[in-house]
Amino acid sequence: MTNVKSMTEIPMSKNLPNDKKKYDLAERTARFGEAIIEFVQRLSDSPINRPLINQIVRSGTSIGANYMEADGAESKKDFQHKIGISKKEAKETLHWLRMIAKANPECAQRCRELWQEAHELVLIFSAITKSKAK
Repeated sequence: MTNVKSMTEIPMSKNLPNDKKKYDLAERTARFGEAIIEFVQRLSDSPINRPLINQIVRSGTSIGANYMEADGAESKKDFQHKIGISKKEAKETLHWLRMIAKANPECAQRCRELWQEAHELVLIFSAITKSKAK
């Protein structure tokens, strides 16, 4: 018997006290990055997975880092730029999740769950850039 949870048992809202935290983008993007790390730690170390893991860890964890930079932006232009990078990294993460699902069909369900969260982040960052551009 093991204490390791299956990939489908790690929810995105892990340890969040209420739905209000869902709208805290700093927390949400950090949780997403953590979920990506937890996910890839369960993938096999294979010649195909190694580069996929490297890429998704970079893109999936940089979403939150760039959001944090946007939050501390010194100008509107700097904010827009950093939010745009967060959006691009979220979109890139969608691609790597698709590739990982193809390479690891047994993980397809968890990839779909993570893909959905990354997609929601893309939509949120898109809405932010549209509303702040006015």
